[in-house]
Amino acid sequence: MDRHIRTVDDVLTLLDGLFAPDADRWTAGGAAWWDGFYADRSRPVPFFVAKPDENLVSYLDRGLIAPGRALDLGCGPGRNALHLASRGFEVDAVDLSPTAVAWAEDRAREAGAEIRFHCGDAFAPTAAAPGGPYDLIYDSGCFHHLPPHRRISHLALLDRALAPGGHFALTCFASGRTGSDLPDEAFYRHSRLQGGLAYTPESLRRIFSGLTEIELRAMREQGPESPHFGESFLWTALFRRAA
Repeated sequence: MDRHIRTVDDVLTLLDGLFAPDADRWTAGGAAWWDGFYADRSRPVPFFVAKPDENLVSYLDRGLIAPGRALDLGCGPGRNALHLASRGFEVDAVDLSPTAVAWAEDRAREAGAEIRFHCGDAFAPTAAAPGGPYDLIYDSGCFHHLPPHRRISHLALLDRALAPGGHFALTCFASGRTGSDLPDEAFYRHSRLQGGLAYTPESLRRIFSGLTEIELRAMREQGPESPHFGESFLWTALFRRAA
């Protein structure tokens, strides 16, 4: 007989176990899956390109966000972390995959950028990245790989690490364009994440209702000649925490 549940973290860990092997996409043990994903740097994966998200560039160009301390969640090969550093931010970047972090570090050395890279699970009680406070937390493609119950961990990270008056920016799968539109409870019946969760603007507004919406729109498609990354199957959102 096992009666070990006594904390919220115990419940979250129990629910994580329902998604094996999909749990390897977001838990600390997921490094091996993502290492395989990032092993071949020549693969034609859209976000392997060394280009920042078009929405991030737009926020900066329009003065919606200003340089400060930034945390890049699920940084992958570091394309957005590099852009933030080039625009004057002090950047921490975290990813589960040592292979992705090594690639990002290579890019940073080539660019002469000073970025603190951290390998591990940013949502764990002992977080891989410092605790902030951050003026900007940027999540490009991490959120939609979390199972529904791990939104609690994501929101807890924002609560403890986002500075008063700071901004949270997100890109994630858009409902009807890519990812799964199944309701939350269905993922627990199937024990799979179906490649990632799709979101509607209304669901994003509800989840992040503790923050003030600045902008929520589809990402603008970018051609191969563009210096920026953009895919129309993603939502982009910018929120601000109360000062």
